[in-house]
Amino acid sequence: MDKTLNRFVANYLWLDEHDQKPFWHRQLFNVARYIYVVLDDLAKGELTLRAMSLVYTTLLSLVPLMAVSFSVLKAFGMHNKQLEPIMLQFLAPMGEQGIEITEKIIGFIDNVKIGVLGAFGIALLFYTAISLIQKIEATFNYIWRLDHHRSIGRRFADYGSVMLIGPLMVFSALGLSAKILSGDVARALSDHVPFVTELLEFLAAATPYVMIIAAFTFFYMFIPNTRVKLKAGLIAGVVSGILFQSLGWGFGSVVVSASDSGPYAIYSGFAILILFMMWMYISWLTLLVGSSIAFYVQHPEYVVPGRRTGNLSLRQQERLALEIMAIIAQRYYETHRPFSATDFVLRLRVQIQGVTRVLRALEKAGLITENSEDPPRYLPNVPMETTSVKQVMDVVRDDGAMPPIAVRVGRRPVKGVAEVDAAIETALNTCLADITVKDMAIDGVIAPLPEEKPQN
Repeated sequence: MDKTLNRFVANYLWLDEHDQKPFWHRQLFNVARYIYVVLDDLAKGELTLRAMSLVYTTLLSLVPLMAVSFSVLKAFGMHNKQLEPIMLQFLAPMGEQGIEITEKIIGFIDNVKIGVLGAFGIALLFYTAISLIQKIEATFNYIWRLDHHRSIGRRFADYGSVMLIGPLMVFSALGLSAKILSGDVARALSDHVPFVTELLEFLAAATPYVMIIAAFTFFYMFIPNTRVKLKAGLIAGVVSGILFQSLGWGFGSVVVSASDSGPYAIYSGFAILILFMMWMYISWLTLLVGSSIAFYVQHPEYVVPGRRTGNLSLRQQERLALEIMAIIAQRYYETHRPFSATDFVLRLRVQIQGVTRVLRALEKAGLITENSEDPPRYLPNVPMETTSVKQVMDVVRDDGAMPPIAVRVGRRPVKGVAEVDAAIETALNTCLADITVKDMAIDGVIAPLPEEKPQN
């Protein structure tokens, strides 16, 4: 077991006897295990470090991002002042300082005149805005254990659509909900049905929570460069939305209300900036914790007390490579749809890092290839009738090999090692060289066992 938050608690939570308990007991301990692995990730410091990095990037990119995002709203008769309700809601925990920061940000956005920037200025503005979303994607991909990032073309297409269409959808949803809650039909119902007034008041109070949960869910499903299930995104959105509102209440009650001491007494005029950075850090950390929850909900194979890095032993990699090649061959010959990396994870119940590493090694060796789908699916790149099982194992065994070190003095061989290595290769060739991937996957041919030596 790797170093973990608390070994005693981990050993207790993952006792086998809990799986034999009643349903409510198992579910309670399952929730406790999810909480433990998320807290363990936080304690290791990587999430907090990335949250601090996003705070710095946000300070540089916030105004360009919002200027680009809401420039499209002017074409629909909207003004930047209509940003104020959303900004005030986000900065509500900062009290009066949130109002002041909102006014300054709106003023900065008003001063950005895209029409007079020129081609280079507009390109720089878009790059600054896209760089923030790119860093967010890199952080989410780290949490989701993904090596592949979106291509440059997909980044501009996906991020551009979010920056231009996203604000329009947000304001349309806000306007529609406000119109429904305050429209003639709602007023007529409230006059004739007694409980409608209380229901409308509840809906008006719940709308900010619903919007935050919906925004978080959208982030968790769109930003990672993988297919995120609705269940995982929605659970993470609800948990992080409630956590965000709770932390906002605590931040406003404990930190901002202490106007005669704390940051105000220490930093004086810089207190607003310090508090703004603190709230941005809390917000980003909440978003990243929610992403971690979404990952663990979708990949329960990672909900273990340790060894969540996905590293596999050489024997495990060899076994995984054979399983992947067998599945690829079976689906190819049976004309079924090829598997993606996520499909292999769900089929084989292994962690994603091991799958991606083996797939990358097999693709680099030319045994398999990706198709043009997104996410890519894997097809055989060589005839399965002539590709031996020994070739597959050699690919995994040679993956990541370091080149020989150039030294002036020749390396002295270690006695006996070369002979043992040659014996291992001979044994593998004897058993596996004539067994093809098709033999293994379709015909079920088993490698012959070596003949036993006669006993004296």
